[in-house]
Amino acid sequence: MWTDALTPVRWVYRSVLLILLCLVGLLPTVVLQGRFGQARLWRGRSLAEHSLMAFSGGVCRVFGLRPRVHGKPLPGPVLITANHIAWLDIELLHSAGAMSFVGKAEIARWPLLGFLAARGGTIFHRRGSHDSAAGVAGVMTAKLAEGSRVAVFPEGGILPGEDIKRFHARLFKVPVEAGCPIQPVMIRYVRDGRRDPGTTFLPGENLVVNSIRLMGRPACDAELWFLPPYTVEDRSRRELAAVAEQAITAAYEQPIGTDGV
Repeated sequence: MWTDALTPVRWVYRSVLLILLCLVGLLPTVVLQGRFGQARLWRGRSLAEHSLMAFSGGVCRVFGLRPRVHGKPLPGPVLITANHIAWLDIELLHSAGAMSFVGKAEIARWPLLGFLAARGGTIFHRRGSHDSAAGVAGVMTAKLAEGSRVAVFPEGGILPGEDIKRFHARLFKVPVEAGCPIQPVMIRYVRDGRRDPGTTFLPGENLVVNSIRLMGRPACDAELWFLPPYTVEDRSRRELAAVAEQAITAAYEQPIGTDGV
């Protein structure tokens, strides 16, 4: 948890930044997620999206991330599929655009983040429950039908190891039913020209311990690559999952600093 001599300094000033962010930005962000913020547009985005992007970008910086966004998310309806490394993946994606996430039910109980996730349209899923999975698929289809972006982490959670894990195909039936495109997104945390494995949960860490450790670490670059989308025509859900997995893996394995991902 103690990284270097500046760790306590980072804890102090980032804690102050977090308090200021919550005091100044939390209430407007929550309020603007309602009908008023959704209906008012500015520079091609709703006030709801602008506020969520700004707040999420602030959260990233409080926890030592410098977002580096390449490309843009498609306007909805689209299924965003991304690899999953850290709980901050959600904030990183939200810093680039508003989208509804499929997340584990435990997130709803997380302090502050659970409340924001619910207000941001997160679809909570109880792992191992077939009824929950069916309900999640129905809500995802409805949100896509409304023209929203929906994001999933097809690896099924934050798993040990640095490589991209196998993508599960179950939720890829949703874009088939909705008739919407799929956009793969690669997430990679980088420090000193190499992938930084320290953003994920280390053995024995929970959310609180991980958050405290991240607040004390030197900042790292958080790369977010929005890759070319593809359509669902004449493909099974397993084929669709494989296309996303291959695209994200290829981008993830590109040398750091490559512009042609």
